[in-house]
Amino acid sequence: MEDETEPAERLNALLEDRDETLATAESLTGGLVGSRVTDVPGASAYFDRGFVTYTYDAKRELLGVSRESLDAHGAVSEPVVREMAAGARDRADADWAVATTGIAGPTGGTDEKPVGLVYFGVAHAAPWGTEESFVRTERAVLDGDRDAVKRGAAERALDALVRAIEGVED
Repeated sequence: MEDETEPAERLNALLEDRDETLATAESLTGGLVGSRVTDVPGASAYFDRGFVTYTYDAKRELLGVSRESLDAHGAVSEPVVREMAAGARDRADADWAVATTGIAGPTGGTDEKPVGLVYFGVAHAAPWGTEESFVRTERAVLDGDRDAVKRGAAERALDALVRAIEGVED
């Protein structure tokens, strides 16, 4: 039977039990992922900080996203969300980070990058010497208006994070 608990509530239980920390890096969701995390009582035990990096400059300055990745792939891309997640994890010195970038619409889409395209990144800092740290990414195209895409992206990001945490033994 599939767990129907909200991803933010599952996240709360997982990170409290593991005594691990979380940072977020958000573009299209504009802080909504962090908001969903802090909607659950007890989030202060593990939620360290959130980076809202809407512009290229913010992504570079706050998260260390490379100029080359932004120039070659654009902000809405797998390489950029990978660097966002790793940057949030490393700059916050957190155990986990989740990142979002995408096109919420109603404008801004192209044939290659339609409105609703979202990339998610999850970064994990494993203990030094284990070589088990990672960054994983996912891509989705979400339907709906701007609000629906943002809300859907936040939920999908938290779900990707929960799945990654559940896949790592504590």
